[in-house]
Amino acid sequence: MIIDSFDPKSEAIISPKAFFGEQGKICDIAIGTFSREIYPAVLERFPNEQIGEMRAANRIKPIHLLNINDKKIAFYLSEIGAALAGTDIIEINWHTGAGKFILFGSAGALDNAKTKGKYVIPSEAYRDEGMSYHYAFPSDYITIKNADVVEKIFTKHGFPFVKGRVWTTDAIYRETRDLAEKRKREGCLAVEMELAGVQAVCDFHKIELYDFLVTGDVVDTEDYNADGLHEANHDMQKFFAALSIAEEL
Repeated sequence: MIIDSFDPKSEAIISPKAFFGEQGKICDIAIGTFSREIYPAVLERFPNEQIGEMRAANRIKPIHLLNINDKKIAFYLSEIGAALAGTDIIEINWHTGAGKFILFGSAGALDNAKTKGKYVIPSEAYRDEGMSYHYAFPSDYITIKNADVVEKIFTKHGFPFVKGRVWTTDAIYRETRDLAEKRKREGCLAVEMELAGVQAVCDFHKIELYDFLVTGDVVDTEDYNADGLHEANHDMQKFFAALSIAEEL
């Protein structure tokens, strides 16, 4: 069973060193975006240079180094889904040495009354994906351990937010009404596709993760509503909120 897949004792067969050589040490912080619009907008606005690339059979993806207020920050376009987003973190960490990752993305609202117009700071993520079970012992939820850090930074900067549980699933077309209601009863505010797996990867590799979300599509209504999804995905203000975290770390 997938929940029995975590093997904490034996050695991994494949490591990043096999593909990329010795680990680099370029910067301490990395920011990943899932937005195809935020990504080029950041590169156009801020001084940057390409410092590496991640290669796969279907694409070559660059890694950039931003220089913002004399702070060096690795910046990249993250893949979607727990397995690929988690693998990106492993490879970015290997290329750059960054041990602090800031991720921001969109999510579906499970409680629109609480999340509308606010950032969501996840405190726990329900593990309804596969990646986390290879990096952590089985459990229903995984703790997002730097949620309190993000909360303090957002409070300092006056950003509107709500903090609580979220539901991670990689089966976008199998978010059923009964499952959504069950997760909502457990206190989940939103549903997204990466966090549980990414947090497990970061815990395993001793990487610090700082995550926040913006809800766009609304899942807790009789008729599914995706009207707010584009803004939630691509609003540039999310990057500036991520920068606020980077400046405090």
